[in-house]
Amino acid sequence: MLPGQPDLWSAQRPSNVADMTDIAASDFRHPRRHVRLDTILRLRWLAALGQLAAIFIVVQGLDFDLPIIPCLTIISISAALNLVLQMLFNPMQRLEPRYAAALLALNIGELAALLYFTGGLQNPFSFLFLAPVLISATALPTRLTIALGVFAAACATVLGWFHLPLPWDADEPLVLPQIYLLGVWLSILTAIGVTSLYAFQVTEEARKLSDALAATELVLTREQHLTQIDGLAAAAAHELGTPLSTIFLIARELEKTVHDNPLIADDLKTLREQAQRCRDILSKITQLNSGGAPFDRMRLSTLIEEAVAPHRDFGIAIKVRIAVAGAVEPVGMRNPAILYGVGNILENAVDFARETVEVNAWWNADSIVISISDDGPGIPPDLLKRIGEPYLSRRRGEDSGEHGGLGLGVFIARTLLERTGARVSFSNRVFPDHGAVVQISWPRESFETLERPFED
Repeated sequence: MLPGQPDLWSAQRPSNVADMTDIAASDFRHPRRHVRLDTILRLRWLAALGQLAAIFIVVQGLDFDLPIIPCLTIISISAALNLVLQMLFNPMQRLEPRYAAALLALNIGELAALLYFTGGLQNPFSFLFLAPVLISATALPTRLTIALGVFAAACATVLGWFHLPLPWDADEPLVLPQIYLLGVWLSILTAIGVTSLYAFQVTEEARKLSDALAATELVLTREQHLTQIDGLAAAAAHELGTPLSTIFLIARELEKTVHDNPLIADDLKTLREQAQRCRDILSKITQLNSGGAPFDRMRLSTLIEEAVAPHRDFGIAIKVRIAVAGAVEPVGMRNPAILYGVGNILENAVDFARETVEVNAWWNADSIVISISDDGPGIPPDLLKRIGEPYLSRRRGEDSGEHGGLGLGVFIARTLLERTGARVSFSNRVFPDHGAVVQISWPRESFETLERPFED
């Protein structure tokens, strides 16, 4: 909005700013995805085939004694259960977490039973206890993963003391020292804990990023729709201006010729006044955009004023300084991603500022820079290097009257700005000054040739 124009944009913008806050503060994350029955059944069939192959190799290839009947019985029961599940349920059905956890616990129990007949922890396949817990860590709630981990650890502990001998050469039986078996037991428990925790953290970060990007797309789509509505309104106002002018002129001319008929004269006067009113309304609508044709382009100073306008009435002084260099002022597309990104960072600056927010802009032939700073407490050192990550937030106490922020909203703003080719950096002012500084820079060529998102 240029100085002197009607403040129609800021009249409708506060609700949009509230939307930004709502999206940034809300927990946008979707519920944890459920595991398909088909996925678990495939894993169970793979385990059964692997177990049969291992028994065949040990008995036929290595010629070791093995309790075949108990082992085949366990595998047969597992296969029969797989067949029953496939016949009774749709394999594409997504299981409730507790049912998926029950099947994974059954896998652990079947493995423990097989290991009991084949040497316990002396069997190198004892490390397969890790597999069901790892699957749970990537797909099931934390409490169920912990329960499966405890169950697997309990099975490993029992097998450390109670098991049949390891199938081996009868002439040279394998006797492993107890200290070695203790080490195997500790390594299994460590692998279950550490690997599952690592898998859970990696998967959770991927979920957060995916959900945050989904929120970003939602915000960008909403901003794009608002921008399109503005453009359509301005274009309609531009097109309707000519016929309304014609109606106004004809009504005024007719009004001069009907002085002898007061009734018609009053009607023509009313028609002329209403046509003029329509022209005034359409004139205001055209000023929602950059102030001139084409409607979808705006100067950098206009972009800054439009982003700043919704935040001027919150008791914080916003000082805008534009350093006019020798180069011509940049003119770019009225891009909703830039408007939202700059507006959201400004909103955070206003939230944290004590008295003043400064917006400085400068440019040259190669680059464009917008710097937004406040006089608040600044960004905590432990968050400075991680700022912009999704769901990173430092909420401050309500008793002190301080605001919260720096969560999903900053991630969305940074993501949208970086999609336009911008580089966003966060820092604090140099002592004795205090406050945060956010610097947004574009290559000038990229800014001036930037197209609207989602356009063909």
